[in-house]
Amino acid sequence: MERSLRAGRLATFAFFALNGFVLGMWIVHIPAIEHRVGISHAVLGWLLLLLGGGAFIGMQLAGPLTDRIGSRKVVPASATLCAAAVVLPGLATNPWALAAALFVFGFGNGSLDVSMNTHAVQVEHGYARPIMSAFHAVFSVGGVIASLLGALTLKLGWSPAVTLGAAALVGLAVMALAAPALLPKEVAERADASAATDTATGAATDTATATDTPKAAAKSARKTPSRIWILAALALMLMLSEGVANDWSVLHLRDVLDAPQATAALAYGAFATAMTVGRFLTDSVAARVGTVAVLRYGSALGAVGLATAALSNSVPLALIGWTVFGIGLSGCIPQLFSAAGHADKDAAGANVSRVAGLGYLGMLAGPAVIGPLTHFMPLNATFALPVAFCVIASVAAGTLKPDAEPDAAVEPDAAAGTGAAAETDTMTETDAASAPHGA
Repeated sequence: MERSLRAGRLATFAFFALNGFVLGMWIVHIPAIEHRVGISHAVLGWLLLLLGGGAFIGMQLAGPLTDRIGSRKVVPASATLCAAAVVLPGLATNPWALAAALFVFGFGNGSLDVSMNTHAVQVEHGYARPIMSAFHAVFSVGGVIASLLGALTLKLGWSPAVTLGAAALVGLAVMALAAPALLPKEVAERADASAATDTATGAATDTATATDTPKAAAKSARKTPSRIWILAALALMLMLSEGVANDWSVLHLRDVLDAPQATAALAYGAFATAMTVGRFLTDSVAARVGTVAVLRYGSALGAVGLATAALSNSVPLALIGWTVFGIGLSGCIPQLFSAAGHADKDAAGANVSRVAGLGYLGMLAGPAVIGPLTHFMPLNATFALPVAFCVIASVAAGTLKPDAEPDAAVEPDAAAGTGAAAETDTMTETDAASAPHGA
């Protein structure tokens, strides 16, 4: 089982890298595709909303579907669609074709995003320690590889259709190689939990089955817990803040601090590099101090970094601020996704889809919120909003702590029964103690 778990982890890395690579290849070719189709920046902006809308719909459909049939089926199907669809924008010759292409590509990307994060939660459950941030770091690495290869093919004069077609083939090959190693749900259970189950008496097993089955059905029938919506709201705030760095960091240095264009580009580079490195380090930090501390102090550090950049009159100090902002935010979103997935393993996909969906809307809303504010105040003054969002996330970090599980309590009927029910309770408490997301 340990070998299967390791293989499942490597497969998850592969799908995160695939997603980052395919998405990065599209981003690199946006200017060339815009020129080929013959549209303005304004029209492109509206068409990008279709990509976001398709991704949001894909997330909301993929989550419940993953809970129903398993991520082992949904992840490869979503990856196939995402990889194959990346070539469509490169083939578009008019705005209507590009609109359809972006919607399909967005749908595949959103579906893969939720399903692979749900599978990552299953793998993390098996390891019983934080490992989610490293997956997100590998997503960033996939984007870096795409930017380097895309720049090379553009320099060589390859058309977007040819380059994106090659990217699609690479993505499909990675999917075919990685898919067989994806885990079914039962393999993702911890080895010690399996051992405890194996050594339990037949009576304890019967009691657990009779008790857990109706409870699982009851969980599925319940509405989404308020805690999940709080996690989703925090994801919206933090991903909007992350989007500020993506969309406005370079403009901040160029327009507010009058930095040369080449120097201004370092702002996003500093943020992205810090974000990637931070995500590789976050899992070990979370294992020592807990995920609540990662969110609390990471968000607070992000607020300090962005405030430093916004208030700075010096380009070097602003670059330091953007770097600190990236380090602070690096581990926050993975903790929210992980907490949503672990809240209820029978509804992990649906819960992740809600948190990821609202977070993605926050990323899209960033330009729409910050842009209009610049008509009334300087760009750096608008950063007060994401700074406030980071502070709110820091204060609300305790939401990551799981609520007291009602399932851990002894049912009245069971309490009146046998020692087998007591054994079942002991096993439940052991599982709860092994969950990797305590404070």
